[in-house]
Amino acid sequence: MWLAIGSLAILIGLSVALLISVFDAGPILRQRVVQTLSDRFKSRVDLRAFHVTVRHGVQVSGDDLRIYGETDPNKSQPGIQPLFSIANFSFRTSIWNLLRTPMHIDTVTLRGLSINIPPKNDRRQMARMRRKGSKAKLYVDHFVCDHAELVINTSTAGKLPLVFDIQNLVMDDTAPGQPLRFRADLVNPKPVGMIHSAGLFGPFQEENPRDTAVQGSYSFRDADLSTIKGIGGILSSVGSYSGTLDHIVVDGSTDTPNFQVTRSGHAVPLKTEFHAIVDGTTGDTYLEPVRAKLRRTSLTARGFVIKEAHGHQVKLHVAIDAGRIDDLLTLGVRTEPPVMTGNVTLNANFNLPPGEQDLSDRLLLDGSFDIVGGHFTNSRIQDKVGALSLRSQGKPKLAKTDLSDNVLADVGGTFRLGTGVLTFSQLRFSVPGTQVDMTGRYSLDGNQFDFHGKARMQAKLSHMMTGWKSVLLKPVDPFFKKDGAGTELPVKITGTKSEPKFGLDFGRHDEKD
Repeated sequence: MWLAIGSLAILIGLSVALLISVFDAGPILRQRVVQTLSDRFKSRVDLRAFHVTVRHGVQVSGDDLRIYGETDPNKSQPGIQPLFSIANFSFRTSIWNLLRTPMHIDTVTLRGLSINIPPKNDRRQMARMRRKGSKAKLYVDHFVCDHAELVINTSTAGKLPLVFDIQNLVMDDTAPGQPLRFRADLVNPKPVGMIHSAGLFGPFQEENPRDTAVQGSYSFRDADLSTIKGIGGILSSVGSYSGTLDHIVVDGSTDTPNFQVTRSGHAVPLKTEFHAIVDGTTGDTYLEPVRAKLRRTSLTARGFVIKEAHGHQVKLHVAIDAGRIDDLLTLGVRTEPPVMTGNVTLNANFNLPPGEQDLSDRLLLDGSFDIVGGHFTNSRIQDKVGALSLRSQGKPKLAKTDLSDNVLADVGGTFRLGTGVLTFSQLRFSVPGTQVDMTGRYSLDGNQFDFHGKARMQAKLSHMMTGWKSVLLKPVDPFFKKDGAGTELPVKITGTKSEPKFGLDFGRHDEKD
């Protein structure tokens, strides 16, 4: 009986102690949370609201949690910014876990997480703070976050922080000193779209975050390219990555079945495969290389994308070893069909400075190209080119036949593109019997041609005509025969895509051919 009475007294005592612990859970947990974070970062911790309820275990929630450092991580914003801030957090644990040291929590749900990574020099201070801290009194196995923002700040003048907008984030602690397993959905600002990524992160190298390991895979679906002014289409991309934060190696591919330059208005299929090096602390990307397929044309690009104060600077070297000029013209020029078909090789430097203007107005290109077997799709142009070839070979009677359509041209030169206008410092045009060297300008909208140069023909001037014209021109043959050419004439191409004009260029005299 005494044993029974004693056991009953012990149970009553334990029940009373347990009830006291339950009703005192709020202050206990608040103290644990604040003390753990304060010891962890050796800094001020603010927690505006903290709530505890006992229903199916202990349920805890808090609002407006802020953790500060010794320095302001983001001086571009007014006031002193916290290193970490959480709009709301909540978790559930058992009553018995309140009595454990360290306390163990399975899952914490976060809303409105913001992480402000200080500039490089201040990060070492964070690491020193971490080493001085005492052992944590609270451990969490899983974090589930609804909307997070990661801001990587820089002390470089004129360069804005790198900001990642993360819609959903789940992190699982695999083991002490081991990487976190994560799944995340990120909003990409330009082009607008959602990126899903999963992989491993860490362990975090606090003294030098750049050395933190990361690996995983990603998918980028239904990205709207029209959010970049000047282009359009819906892009999808998949790939994998590995390395450290300042040297992430990315291998991936993209598919845009309806890519277009807005100014031309023509949608074409575009696929790419790329190998890139990304500095995750700055957002700078080095492409080594990108291999793209545009309709039937393959091209290779190497270069970089650098984040600047007002956007991104893109510089690439683009090479086409075996392409089609009509594919390039379809993409870049409004004229339908493209003015010429044929095989093309190209080497060019691509420069796209940051800005809000249309991509076509910002794009700068300079380089050289060669077109082999060119054929003009405009019958008026092709007839004149074919007739010129046959006449310059001394076959004027054939110039009026359908044989002119079979004449193919070779075109090459050096060019520069700026503000939507192609300027040619050297343009070579040749067909059997004729070589033309010109300089001039051509607008991408197809509304302006302005070329001037010299044409060297194999035949004498009189041999390019028939009948009485041939007889009349014989006396002047010697005046137009130069440097081994049967005839050399000043020529020009002017007008528009709908009204091209080919003629001799004798200054004030505008004699059409």
